[in-house]
Amino acid sequence: MANKAEQSFQSGTRTGIFRQSLSAAGLVAVLALSGCQSTNQPSDMISIEKEQGSRENIDSLSSVIAANPGDPNGYNVRGSAYGRAGEFNKAVADFNRALQLNPNFYQAYANRALVYRNMGKPVEAANDYTAALKLNPSYDIAYIGRGNIYRQAGRVDEAFQDFNRAIELDTTDGRAYHNRGLIYQLRGQHDKAIEDFSKAISLSPSAPEPYNGRGVSYIALNDDENAFADFNHAIELNPKLAESWANQALVYERKGDKAKAAKSYQHAFNLDPKYQPARDGLNRTRGGA
Repeated sequence: MANKAEQSFQSGTRTGIFRQSLSAAGLVAVLALSGCQSTNQPSDMISIEKEQGSRENIDSLSSVIAANPGDPNGYNVRGSAYGRAGEFNKAVADFNRALQLNPNFYQAYANRALVYRNMGKPVEAANDYTAALKLNPSYDIAYIGRGNIYRQAGRVDEAFQDFNRAIELDTTDGRAYHNRGLIYQLRGQHDKAIEDFSKAISLSPSAPEPYNGRGVSYIALNDDENAFADFNHAIELNPKLAESWANQALVYERKGDKAKAAKSYQHAFNLDPKYQPARDGLNRTRGGA
């Protein structure tokens, strides 16, 4: 799917939040005839948050740093705020300073990795996640972040190992299960994929991506009823995702209802004119509307 995933910035305490994506499992519309596959878009994208990245918040954090210039935590927190504001170079500078003050600050490595990922620097990001893991081999967030980079680079076996390791560490971050589910899906192991997507849903029931992912595998197993339920629920959770509407449309199309399929494909196209499954599906079904 084309949806984005977000990884929370890490402070000095352990918090792993799966919010959106995860990188959702993709459904190419022509799989009505050819089967399922996933479209893997970049994940771990930082959402711009006005409150956390506000000038007032950053100024307040700068005051804290001015009062305690030797405390690496202040730079780490302000770097996270800069990241939320989309000021990535300033974020990197703050994480650099935090690591100068405390070379063992593994959360700062992971935070800088996240920013590098958003700057289009996956090699630097992977190196930082690896550095974080050398300092803390039990840091599940870093395994998930590095696994995402490996998966996007086509290094599927290495990604699988990283997601497995995070799961072995009893992570409560649904992205580990979701992304491992994507790999099972890629390998045609849809029963295992469904189990992982279901676990991701149990950890993050308000995230639409695992529902879309699970629906893809249901489609592959010719279970249109459960697939349809999952795609509809994904739409309920976030009606602004083009892939959810295109997925719903595909089920309509498989049922032979081209009018409803065309309507849903059109909705997906309106949300994202560049989303190819919506374009292709609309071209196939618009005559039935």
